Amino acid sequence: MTGTDLAQRVQEIITPTIEALGYDVVRVLLMGGGDPRLQIMAEPFDGREMNVDDCADISRAVSAVLDVEDPISDAYTLEVSSPGLDRPLVRLKDFDRFAGFEAKLETKTVIDGRRRFRGRVSGTDGNDVVIDVDGERVQLHIDDIAKAKLIVTDEMIAQLGKEKAS
Repeated sequence: MTGTDLAQRVQEIITPTIEALGYDVVRVLLMGGGDPRLQIMAEPFDGREMNVDDCADISRAVSAVLDVEDPISDAYTLEVSSPGLDRPLVRLKDFDRFAGFEAKLETKTVIDGRRRFRGRVSGTDGNDVVIDVDGERVQLHIDDIAKAKLIVTDEMIAQLGKEKAS
């Protein structure tokens, strides 16, 4: 089983537990060969900011589930965190939620002569991510995207500050 397959299996195992606690799983990654790390990014359903106690609650619950299921045979370090401002965009709903913000995307293969795209997220169209790159509408199928993340800008910080104040 590849690292990606194992991370997907872990995500399938832990998602019901994390959701029962009131959080949404953003991403699960298994990284490193000699000293593997299992990274879980989550955020509260209600949109409030994650804090250390949230991470500790998720860590305890996930550790208990993984001890029983034991999908990872080797020793590993468990890391639980919030996505942060420069959060990864991994699900279609992430691209809809953060429409209007700038992002960097990298595709798995060359598309229209390039693999890296930077622009303003316009949301989704079916299973495609729509991004405005230098005034041009670019559609990328979600499965073609290797990684994507928001770019922290002054505009983003100001917008998030307004949302917190209301």
